[in-house]
Amino acid sequence: MEDFFNNISRYPRYLISFSLGIFFSFFGWMKPLFKNPLTAIATIGMLVGGFVFLFFTLRAMLGVSTV
Repeated sequence: MEDFFNNISRYPRYLISFSLGIFFSFFGWMKPLFKNPLTAIATIGMLVGGFVFLFFTLRAMLGVSTV
């Protein structure tokens, strides 16, 4: 039983390291796009547009209202 709780306690550390690895990989891939101002503006616009699309899609799917 002690081994079970020892293994369970390792999952948060794994989740954090896995998430940081994904973010570092993603930002390393995006870094060359920010060297040119035109591609930097386009990249930022696409990222903001993607987050806005995701926000409104989830808001509509979950039925969240502002009133």
